[in-house]
Amino acid sequence: MNENKTNPLLCDPVSGTCEMPFREKSNEKISIAAKNKPLKIIYYTDPICSSCWGIEPQLRKLKLEYGEYFEIDYRMGGLLPDWSYNSGGISKPSDVAHHWDEASLYYEMPIDGNVWLEDPLDSSYPSCIAMKAAQIQNKEKAILFMRILREKLYLEKKNIAKWENIAEAAKLANLNIEKLKTDYEGDAKKLFQDDLSLAKKLGVRGFPTFFFSDENNNQLTVYGSKPYSNYENALLALYPEAKKKPFLNENTLSIFQIYPTLTTKEYAVIHNISVDDAKIILEELFGQGKLKKVTIKNGSIYYVQ
Repeated sequence: MNENKTNPLLCDPVSGTCEMPFREKSNEKISIAAKNKPLKIIYYTDPICSSCWGIEPQLRKLKLEYGEYFEIDYRMGGLLPDWSYNSGGISKPSDVAHHWDEASLYYEMPIDGNVWLEDPLDSSYPSCIAMKAAQIQNKEKAILFMRILREKLYLEKKNIAKWENIAEAAKLANLNIEKLKTDYEGDAKKLFQDDLSLAKKLGVRGFPTFFFSDENNNQLTVYGSKPYSNYENALLALYPEAKKKPFLNENTLSIFQIYPTLTTKEYAVIHNISVDDAKIILEELFGQGKLKKVTIKNGSIYYVQ
């Protein structure tokens, strides 16, 4: 039994992190220098990290406004190896349900914690390995694939440790399911272990963690779910020449051409408006039949018909 007081599923909304048991950082100098663009971001995440779901609005906005200046490397953290953790009031899956509902309200992102009562996950490793398998095929499709996995988990209460749900997400992301299965059972496992090894060397303590670096390997770290300005300031500190491209919102539906699904909070952050104002706009579009939506107990997600 793990006696460490840190429980990876007891994510702290205030610090904005899902913390792993303490990892001692290696003294080895790790090069994560940018190559193809002025900046590189290594993003340590996990498909079942509620704080990472909470940061989707800021990350999507950063890509829109500064995406031409950075490449982003998604690394999987392996948040829940198994249920050997027993600390922080969480010793079994059902203990996570209420915690996730609280996180949902704090981040203003829809999460239904009842998945931990109805079809609980025994590990996040299968979804992490599936993400590495998706990256072998296509990195852009892999990002969409993880988004779909998260929507299935947080809104549909689907156990994304099960292959049937992984395969369904892969189909929606237009991935080759047969190849995904082959890679999932083969090369992706090694790639996942590589991610875990690098995390140890970098001293990753939890998720989300963002490592910003420039071509000279100057590095800045933003740890946890933080206001948008924290990520923007890290980027500008390393590359002051970057020019913001604010998302122009003359057409209220245009953002859906870039991001097929959006929560109310995501729409608000991207457009620099309040969540209440975003809800009014989205509900009006829904009422006009221009958008569809899925509503759960803690919020809604919208998409174009």
